[in-house]
Amino acid sequence: MSGFGSAVVIGVGPERGLGAALAKHFAAQGLHVFIAGRSAGKLELVAEKIAQAGGRSSAVVADATCETDVERLFDAIRERGLPLAIAVYNVDSNNCAPLLETDSDMFSRLWRQNCLGGFLFGKQAAAIMQSQGRGTLIFTGATASTRARPPFTAFAAAKAGLRALAQGMAREFGPKGVHVVHTIIDGVIDGDRARGQFSRYVSTKGDDGLLKLEALAESYWALHRQHPSAWTQELDFRPFKEPF
Repeated sequence: MSGFGSAVVIGVGPERGLGAALAKHFAAQGLHVFIAGRSAGKLELVAEKIAQAGGRSSAVVADATCETDVERLFDAIRERGLPLAIAVYNVDSNNCAPLLETDSDMFSRLWRQNCLGGFLFGKQAAAIMQSQGRGTLIFTGATASTRARPPFTAFAAAKAGLRALAQGMAREFGPKGVHVVHTIIDGVIDGDRARGQFSRYVSTKGDDGLLKLEALAESYWALHRQHPSAWTQELDFRPFKEPF
């Protein structure tokens, strides 16, 4: 589908962030990209960058945990009338707290943002892609998707749920032509968030000690381009310096 069709990325925040990097990369391949997130200002900046590079995009303000917002996003995609080539759920909200300091509101919020939203988004994307008989649906996970460590137990429970969702969807929709992937980001992404929130840690990682946005975007695109006889269901990414 390279060069024709549409893509959608939800969880687009800072211009130097994974969601924005994915959107810009997909647009560079010729797709019309729908970018979604909760901040109109951030979406407008990313849309401007895409346009400056000669790409096409539509910005939709949407909360991934709100079913009506997600439905409105996919209504816009349907109205455009282009095949949906690739959809990425990139919402990654996190809070850290020891278990005895984690209240039900925090636990529920993390589950809604990291798991429920994935279900709402994935259901809409799968419906379109199943009718097409093709398409790629990617869920962005984290180290916590496979192992829980305090003080991130609530976050890990939510990410593990998202991983299970991706596995189930891969088995259900793979035979129908839909490539469902769960990625594990096992490291720190070199973006505005990391450099703004823990710059001292970033400075200790040195050259290539962080995950490069452009490299991740290229890898996501490579997943989309895989032949159906050799599909990847889960893939982990980490800098070569990262211990594991």
